Amino acid sequence: MRFVTDPPISTKIRKMKQRVRWRSPQIMQRGIDQTRMVFSEDWANEPDFSFLVIGDSGSSAHRKHNPQRQIAEQMTAHLADCRFTIHTGDVVYLVGSREYYHDNFIKPYRKFLVGGEKPRQIEYNKMVFQSPMLPVPGNHDYYDLPLMYGLMTGVTQSFRRQLQLKTDFDMGWFGSDQGDTYAAAFLDYLKALNPKAMEAHLDRHYTAKTETGLCLLYQPGQFTRLPNRYYTFRCGGIDFFALDSNTFNDPPPLPDTREGRAYRLLLENRRTELEQQKQDILKTCETLDPNVPEQAERLDDLRTKLEQIDEVKLDIEKQLTADKLSVTDYEQLEWLRERLITSWQDSSVRGRVVYFHHPPYVTEATKWQQAQTLAIRNNLRWVLDAVAAEVGDFTQGRPLVDLVLNGHAHCLEHLRTGETGHADSHMDWIVCGGSGYSLRRQREEGAGLLESDLEGKSRSVARSHLFIGRTGRGSKKRRPYSFLRIDVSGDPPKFTVRPFICEYSEQEWQNSEVEPFVIGGGRS
Repeated sequence: MRFVTDPPISTKIRKMKQRVRWRSPQIMQRGIDQTRMVFSEDWANEPDFSFLVIGDSGSSAHRKHNPQRQIAEQMTAHLADCRFTIHTGDVVYLVGSREYYHDNFIKPYRKFLVGGEKPRQIEYNKMVFQSPMLPVPGNHDYYDLPLMYGLMTGVTQSFRRQLQLKTDFDMGWFGSDQGDTYAAAFLDYLKALNPKAMEAHLDRHYTAKTETGLCLLYQPGQFTRLPNRYYTFRCGGIDFFALDSNTFNDPPPLPDTREGRAYRLLLENRRTELEQQKQDILKTCETLDPNVPEQAERLDDLRTKLEQIDEVKLDIEKQLTADKLSVTDYEQLEWLRERLITSWQDSSVRGRVVYFHHPPYVTEATKWQQAQTLAIRNNLRWVLDAVAAEVGDFTQGRPLVDLVLNGHAHCLEHLRTGETGHADSHMDWIVCGGSGYSLRRQREEGAGLLESDLEGKSRSVARSHLFIGRTGRGSKKRRPYSFLRIDVSGDPPKFTVRPFICEYSEQEWQNSEVEPFVIGGGRS
């Protein structure tokens, strides 16, 4: 049995639209832009500013230590002079359940929250942030449990905790309810309001005036909901675009050719192999004692491996089930295209940052060759190529986007594309997905990413310049968890990236800072 299920893209889109009452009559009558928000604070106009980045954080399953709590604690030293925190997705593992929001999000980030001194009194769907937290949904924020697995884990939850079940995960009765928990936690959940209450709500909170209409006013400490699952905001002359990549990551259908059928058979065999590996790991877990430190660490590793196997199997399922009816969220992609073009046509904008969950470029061992990775890359190229054709010489040789931030791969990585043959050439990409959940290794093939053209010839399209993830074996194993502080200054903007590390070694935590590096600012 699979640990998790992933709803179809069409379901994700439909459900999320219902939750924010997408383009309802009351919204349209007021001319409200549901994809935009404005900060109420004066600091939003200051050209020099800093912000934090985390991703793939939401785990509490570590029995002897919790990396997310260490990361969150180190981040608090930066709250006073950082404007906001970007979260690249997977807010709560393993299935985005409301049962785990207290332990896996509210408690570790209590200093970000109003009333955080009493975190148990904060309900997941009533959070108000003192320091803005700006997430995008990750795949785990959409996941659900198979019905029988949910019943089994829910009934045995307290029993499992008492016995410290060796393969225990952060799962109980519920999954995410197809992303509903994430929506209730972070989005302006208009679905919960009756028509009269909604009228008053819109009059109170959708008061910011922009060239695209009225939009949500984000007020730290008072009202900190996001307008939609994808959205845009401006800070210090930088346009930020937050995307939901879960709705444009389906691979294309396998071709009904001899090669396509052979590849399908290969995938089916691989799925069978992975299921056997999973059963073998479960048997190994039963031989280990979680009360012995070395064996407890081994159990952590095996639990991570089980989650990786399920993730690879889900990617295989996406390929095997893809057909001509597979959905791609072109409405969102068209929105990004139009907003990027408008951004380039606005002389007051000096830079652009895009962030979403699934990385188009990555060298982490489990993600670099996934079908979802390639689907995201192709869809983003489609958007950027269209933008480039429209804005032409506006860019004056600069990349269309100054920086792309992602999660999903459990590491910290900085890559730069070369000549890709598309408008994503010569751009900087940062994966920040090592902020609390299991860390992964870099692939054995190393830092260079190759891509095959239509003729089957390979060429280099990107190179990794920094990779921080799991390394070593046995007693020499290293797990450096990470977050980022990014300082923005200048025109064209310079992004000074400062990686911070929390590493658990020899049963002690050690904090360190990696040497900063600079993106943009006229740097060649």
